Amino acid sequence: MPRRPLPRYGGGVAHDLANVLGDVGPWLFYLAVWGLVFAGTALFVGVFIPFITGDSLLFAAGLLTGTHPELNIWVLAVGVGIAAVLGDQVGFWLGRRFGRPYLTRRGGRWVQAGVRRAERFYELFGWWSVVISRYIPWGRVFIPPIAGISAMRYWRFLSANIVGALSWGVLITVIGYFAAVNPSVRPVAYIVAGVVIAASIVAGVRAWVLDRRSRRREESGAGTPS
Repeated sequence: MPRRPLPRYGGGVAHDLANVLGDVGPWLFYLAVWGLVFAGTALFVGVFIPFITGDSLLFAAGLLTGTHPELNIWVLAVGVGIAAVLGDQVGFWLGRRFGRPYLTRRGGRWVQAGVRRAERFYELFGWWSVVISRYIPWGRVFIPPIAGISAMRYWRFLSANIVGALSWGVLITVIGYFAAVNPSVRPVAYIVAGVVIAASIVAGVRAWVLDRRSRRREESGAGTPS
């Protein structure tokens, strides 16, 4: 079966991945994608290069799989989901094992602001924060260790992690695949991808707004004489 051309609006990440595939072959390509997804949360790589470890990577990998018959979308997508689950498990374990100093050492004002947002997000949404955070770039990095630091029950975290990581990993990868293989569903695939991205933005903004309101109430209460 001949290769399909990559959609010209597939983005630079897809073309970079195509170069990787040409150099290393299918299985090393799978391992490279899975490794980046795992490292994005387990090794905090997603703090610095979220576009290479998050939604853009998955969508581009799905696009590429749809144009190369030697790649299998289900091998890729299921592997992405498993890598995402394992990455979050490592983050959770590190938070539980080393506590708040583990995140404090991740220097930089921007990183510490992300940690504070994640703490508030976890306080507000609990179990659901682990699911929703998979769709938010800063959330998917910081929420797992925050859950570990907060002594969230292991099985409770694992269930939320599986739901969030598998739905995120499989959904976005498969959307990219169908955007490449079937021109008739391509507009729908892009609409669904847009909805997922918009929902993640809304969740992030909502968490930010609620965090600001909560801090203002705390500051107002602290400033009120007893």
